[in-house]
Amino acid sequence: MDTSAVATHAGHAAEGSFAQMWSPGLLVLLLVAGTLYSLAVNGWRHRFADSEPVETKHQLYFWLGILSWYIAEGSPLAYYGHHYYFSLHMLQQSILYLVMPPLLLIGLPGWLLRPALQGIWAKRFMRFMTNPILALFMFNFIFSVYHIPFIMDTLMANTVLLAAYRAVFLIAAFQLWFPVFCPLPEYSQMSELKRMAYIFLNGVLLTPACALIIFAKAPMYAMYAAVPESMLILPMLDDQSLGGVIMKIVQEIVYGFALGYTFFRWYRRERKRDEEEDLGSEGFLQTNGHANGA
Repeated sequence: MDTSAVATHAGHAAEGSFAQMWSPGLLVLLLVAGTLYSLAVNGWRHRFADSEPVETKHQLYFWLGILSWYIAEGSPLAYYGHHYYFSLHMLQQSILYLVMPPLLLIGLPGWLLRPALQGIWAKRFMRFMTNPILALFMFNFIFSVYHIPFIMDTLMANTVLLAAYRAVFLIAAFQLWFPVFCPLPEYSQMSELKRMAYIFLNGVLLTPACALIIFAKAPMYAMYAAVPESMLILPMLDDQSLGGVIMKIVQEIVYGFALGYTFFRWYRRERKRDEEEDLGSEGFLQTNGHANGA
């Protein structure tokens, strides 16, 4: 395998600095974002139109999303995944694109987002971006293209291209999950049953790329094949297969959570509707009974 493509891939033998390992700048940005969120949903809530209390568990989901983002992008996981271990790189991707977006979306109340989407063009843009078919295609297309060996080797060797592609990847991840965990009812385009089908279909579309990585007979990525054997915990091919397995397992767990979340939300809604209908029927019978008695 030609390893010339990885000549600029940040020296495998170099030890990362503290800033590279822990990214204090990202930590500060995420803490500021989380603090502003907490202030908005608690002390500043009265400043927003039609605001409602945000349950503690939903606030916890948001902060878990913040934590997941930092683990994926600001911890040693990002450094070692980028320079040495494909398996850690796939774990990083799993957290960043499959775990983090749903947690943030569950924690975000609609009334907090709505003020930013008041213009006619903003609404049209949201309608377009939240189309489930487009979201399904975009994420899986971007995911599959990213894992083409030539593409990944090129991106990993170019910091600017990698940052740009990851930004697009992250937008596509939020786009993918928005129809499932939609915080704005006016942009919800699917029933719960369709959401469950959407989650299942996305799992099917993601499987081929994972399978190709898991069952590959040779190392696919020159940048990881160039890592000195002394730095490896597992043989390169085993580490590569482990990466595909990690992505698939995390996907199954997250999609299972999404299916369960959607099903129980549908179940609670139907149960509440039945209870309201029963109460309405009782009231109607009581009213008629009093009228007949009179």
